Amino acid sequence: MATNRRVSRVASLIKREVSQMLMHGIKDDRVGAGMVSITDVDVSGDLQHAKIFVSIYGTEDARAETMAGLESATNYVRRELGSRVRLRRTPEVQFLEDRSLERGDRTIDLINRLSREREVHESDLDSHSEDTL
Repeated sequence: MATNRRVSRVASLIKREVSQMLMHGIKDDRVGAGMVSITDVDVSGDLQHAKIFVSIYGTEDARAETMAGLESATNYVRRELGSRVRLRRTPEVQFLEDRSLERGDRTIDLINRLSREREVHESDLDSHSEDTL
């Protein structure tokens, strides 16, 4: 079993190399359907499995198409990782869509909307209390 430091270094290496592959290596047109960025890589303690979390900007159709392209490119990505990163065994690669950025944006929008509604409500109360005096 690898140490936590080694696991995080391998995850960082995988993130960098797969990012390079996304920009220059993967030729599947479906991967270019949406803007793709790698948000995180989770490597198992034995360095045998790597979950690559990707954020895809675009429509639902573009997201689905991009995920299909990434899933079909997993063998290529694993093969390239094997040649680029020196490990005893190349980890199995799995792409997972990360929607945390989207959820964060939606949460911020809700907070902003509630804040605006509260300001309007408070100003209405202030004007109403001035009218009663």
